[in-house]
Amino acid sequence: MIPKIAFAPEAKVPLAGIRVVDLSRLVAGNMVSLQLADHGAEVIKIEDPERGDPLRAWRVEGQSLHWKVYARNKKSLALNLRVPAAKQALHDLLATTHVLIENFRPGTLEAMGFAPETLWARNPKLVIVRISGFGQDGPYRDRPGFGTLVEAMSGFAAKNGFADRAPVLPPLALADMIAGLYGAYAVMIAIRETERGGPGQIIDLPLLDPIVSILGPDAATYKVSGEIPARTGSRSATTSPRNAFPTADGRYIAISASIQAMAHRLFRAIGRADMIDDPRFRTNTDRVQNVEACEAPIAAFIAERTLAEAMTVFEAAEITATPIYEIDQLLDDPHVQARGVIVEAPDRDAGSVLMHNIIPRLSGTPGALRLPAPELGEHNFEILKNLGYDEEAIQQICALRQTRPRV
Repeated sequence: MIPKIAFAPEAKVPLAGIRVVDLSRLVAGNMVSLQLADHGAEVIKIEDPERGDPLRAWRVEGQSLHWKVYARNKKSLALNLRVPAAKQALHDLLATTHVLIENFRPGTLEAMGFAPETLWARNPKLVIVRISGFGQDGPYRDRPGFGTLVEAMSGFAAKNGFADRAPVLPPLALADMIAGLYGAYAVMIAIRETERGGPGQIIDLPLLDPIVSILGPDAATYKVSGEIPARTGSRSATTSPRNAFPTADGRYIAISASIQAMAHRLFRAIGRADMIDDPRFRTNTDRVQNVEACEAPIAAFIAERTLAEAMTVFEAAEITATPIYEIDQLLDDPHVQARGVIVEAPDRDAGSVLMHNIIPRLSGTPGALRLPAPELGEHNFEILKNLGYDEEAIQQICALRQTRPRV
């Protein structure tokens, strides 16, 4: 069974005492602040009082599941930043903050009156994460930049899919997620510098650069070979055998025999030890060059067996093979359940919601699931009262919406 957890607001967490103000919307900024929140930072989402973060509008069966997962461990402060008093409250909040995250087009933060130099005048150690499609400089700095655009432009889509079909964009916010992970890592570097006596700084975090960085040595390979590789589907351009193979019962098995010993073990497991000495398959380079012939007997072996039958053979021979799961199969997997990779958390709307557990796992100072995703403006009173504002001032600042804390 999927482990059930209870939120633990008083859990001891390693980033306790770090305050993060998140002005961003949608995925990348929320991914940055999620990593910090999961390990104890106080993350305050600044949201539009009428609509909130657009992530709230991504609904399934009427529920904002993206928000429930990626806004956990955060607080919500709904501010109408067109109101001068609200802008002043944000200035006051940022004076007490370690990290600011924003993803406006370059120049927008300055136009709003929150230029880095202005913020540093009150808070010289403030770290400012500036997320954009293409960066704070360069010819494309002013272009709107959703993840889809950089997934296409980076070369990722051109590599993804099969040679005889169109390039395939990822079915998830891949560029945003990668940038978010890089961003959280960069925040910790910048905070470490302030702890050593240095000033705050800007983290220029475009969506384009991080996804380019994960594509391997493509640029180096192109310079050496002058060739643009064709899409290979589930195969690899560098190792063989590696592919997804259908079973007799309509399932799929993924195999990656990327080292010599594993390839030999696989050939023996399917009853084809003769392939070990075949000149076409003797080395990895030989196997890549003769990939169709190399994979054909593997595909035939698997196609004649159910998934369970084939996996019994591969597990006994310690082959690097696994079923390709749908989400329901992942949730049923005993290893996933035992490790608590996915947990079931209480939810005020649905009773409970499934979400990924804290990543990574630290043995001595682990993160914790402390707070459910907040209602819009849920923490207005708490946050502004702690800044010294009285209830009348808070009502003025949050003129368009006010939500009392839950009891």
